[in-house]
Amino acid sequence: MLPVPIPKLFTYRIPVDREQMVQVGSRVIVQFGSKKVLTGVIGKLHQTPPKKYQARYILEVLDEQAVVHPVQIKHFHWIAAYYACTIGEVLNVALPSGLKLSSESKVQLNPEFDLEDFEGNISDKEYRIIEALVEKQTLSYHEIGNLLDEKNFYHVIKSLIRKEAILIFEEVKEKYRPKIIKRVRLSPKYAHDHISLEKLFQQLEKQPKQLDVVLRYFQLKPAYQDVENNQRGLLKSSLNNESVSTSSVNTLIKKGVFEEFEEIVSRFQPVGPLQEAKIQLTESQQQTKDQILTHFESKDTVLLHGVTGSGKTEIYIDLIQDVLTSGGQVLYLLPEIALTTQIVYRLKKIFGDQMGIYHSKFSDNERVEVWQGILDGRYPLVVGVRSAVLLPFENLGLIIIDEEHEISYKQFDPAPRYHARDVALVLAKLHHAKTLLGSATPSIESYYNALQGKYGLVRLDRRFGNAQLPEIELVDIRRERKRRTMREDFSSVLLQHMEATLALEEQVIIFQNRRGYSPYILCEDCGHIPKCEQCDVSLTYHQFVYELRCHYCGHHEKLHLECEACGSTKLKTAGYGTEKLEEEIQMLIPKAKVQRMDLDTTRKKNSYQQIIDAFAKREMDILVGTQMVSKGLDFDGVSLVGILDADRMIHFPDFRSHERTFQLITQVSGRSGRRDKVGKVIIQTTNLEQPVLHKIVANDYIGLYQEEIAERQEYHYPPFVRLIRITIKNPDKTLCSKAAKQLSESLRKVLGLERVLGPEEPLISRLRNQYLMQLMIKLERKQTFIQEVKKIIIDHCTLLEKDKQLKGTRTVIDVDPF
Repeated sequence: MLPVPIPKLFTYRIPVDREQMVQVGSRVIVQFGSKKVLTGVIGKLHQTPPKKYQARYILEVLDEQAVVHPVQIKHFHWIAAYYACTIGEVLNVALPSGLKLSSESKVQLNPEFDLEDFEGNISDKEYRIIEALVEKQTLSYHEIGNLLDEKNFYHVIKSLIRKEAILIFEEVKEKYRPKIIKRVRLSPKYAHDHISLEKLFQQLEKQPKQLDVVLRYFQLKPAYQDVENNQRGLLKSSLNNESVSTSSVNTLIKKGVFEEFEEIVSRFQPVGPLQEAKIQLTESQQQTKDQILTHFESKDTVLLHGVTGSGKTEIYIDLIQDVLTSGGQVLYLLPEIALTTQIVYRLKKIFGDQMGIYHSKFSDNERVEVWQGILDGRYPLVVGVRSAVLLPFENLGLIIIDEEHEISYKQFDPAPRYHARDVALVLAKLHHAKTLLGSATPSIESYYNALQGKYGLVRLDRRFGNAQLPEIELVDIRRERKRRTMREDFSSVLLQHMEATLALEEQVIIFQNRRGYSPYILCEDCGHIPKCEQCDVSLTYHQFVYELRCHYCGHHEKLHLECEACGSTKLKTAGYGTEKLEEEIQMLIPKAKVQRMDLDTTRKKNSYQQIIDAFAKREMDILVGTQMVSKGLDFDGVSLVGILDADRMIHFPDFRSHERTFQLITQVSGRSGRRDKVGKVIIQTTNLEQPVLHKIVANDYIGLYQEEIAERQEYHYPPFVRLIRITIKNPDKTLCSKAAKQLSESLRKVLGLERVLGPEEPLISRLRNQYLMQLMIKLERKQTFIQEVKKIIIDHCTLLEKDKQLKGTRTVIDVDPF
């Protein structure tokens, strides 16, 4: 298996001296094509040579023990088949970059090259390269660029190749590097012999700085005549202080007074003393756990429908402890680690070094350490985001999928475009493991499966302890605007509650699922709205950096003082994002300490944790944020949540909009009143009659489900049908439309008129200078030939891309796109 987007596997020959080393799941270095050197994984061993090409030899075997398990390989093949992508694309996403070797082009002198033969025919730049190669033997392209101090130097390389002065080769390097620290210990000569030690002190009397180093060592490490204590030594850096320099330490190492040695350490630091692992469940929690275990006797999957703050996490922890005690592995999936920092910290305090964490904010080296820790058995518990379903588990006993309804579990780009919840269910089946889905607002599909008897269903209707669900109030901002009681974007009701909450020294969360200052800038004279040069979207204004930004391609530009269309200076902001709300609150309630939490303020690795910690310590009064504030947070001080612009979520053009609105607002509301006080939630809307809002107020999930499931059955949407979306891309709008029409016609001939919908332009019809058109394929749920349909779609898309009259056309197949 090679990490390239090619649908088939490739056969390589095993050198005789490597035959005993090779096994399924081992990494190998192979040549692919004429120039590429790739890291592949052995997927199968066989004796059949390929018929259409000459099999090359494996260049090197990297692992004595397999890094990918056979069950994983089976899992990867299922993902590739189900999500209509290649096994190479799955492998490329699954393997951490640190486990893939990188190849770098390097230059060396040709051994047969003689400079005298080219007297007068070598340029100054060529001579400088040759001179450097004589001294250094090899140079990378990057080093040559630095040497010549120019970017465009490839013509110089080509000239030297023509003169046969140099050779180009690929140097392969392993990316992963363990974290190494330097330690020092006192030489045994001095550590165990007081006479030698006394002589040393006498010798160092004339070298006071060096004497200070030795004295500091004994101060930090009472190691005299304690062999084991001295053997462990000290961090080299710990000997440095204001009076002791690194040079003094190095001098003592050269003299043999100290021994310097290296130690490989984990990149993951402990969180402090561990807590008692066994959780004391309440009576209702214990009953819930017993029901889950009863369902597990006959079903592989159970859906836990528990209201926000009901104590689902305690039940998870108790189940995890049971599985770990029995010797099994547990995978605990969260929609986004950064959004669930508090849960991760709590789990770490209980499970300590048994727990590995796997997510995108980690470096390549950190991810490799988790991968290897699972292989070595050091991490029987893994907490991770969607990519954690691709890790090398060998003995999975339980998978917990928290907030199973979350859209974050869906991978949109690049391929494989998988849904971690569904992939996890297959993974559990391969390991004969159990799966627990948890949510206060389950996805319609999961709840349907539970009611149909496919999953077990357990309900937890009460909040933990004496906590009550918050009171939810709807505020008509259209009415307030008529009465002119709105202040900026805040209703008088919300503002009064905010002031009252702060007077009680309690905290407020304001939710607006749109970052930036304003969604767009509008010219009052001509109506011009600045748009992205590469995408069919307006540019969002970010006042903090005084920029207009595209949230799709990353394009940004400084805000113009005049309208680009008519030159008018009458530019105004329209709408509002988190940045503007932060500014408005600071203006309306000057004494309040306000913090914003969105993608712009949490880009750095630990920035999210810092904001959460500060809010938990009550260093701020009001937290303004996007959906980052909606889940995984538990603050004692929050008694008010304000939700702005609920209408935009409700009316989003998506068949799931009501379901997603209910889920998101319910999750945000759950942040209010988490202990012995009843919280308050204010929802601002222009339409008090919205049915979904009244279901939110009544916490009526069952009512929402019944309404949604009836509509989906009538109009043929999941869970009653399978959806496959095909996106056609082309930099030419005419060719894009032509290609989409051609593909729809060819698919209708095979699949039928009713199953192929479109083509039509998506909501955003141009992204990154590519015009887009979409087709939607609807397939009956009970169809047994789903894989044959996917193969038909892939074949037709491949033919379309090869059509010379539609040059530049690309297609993207997305199975279960929503």
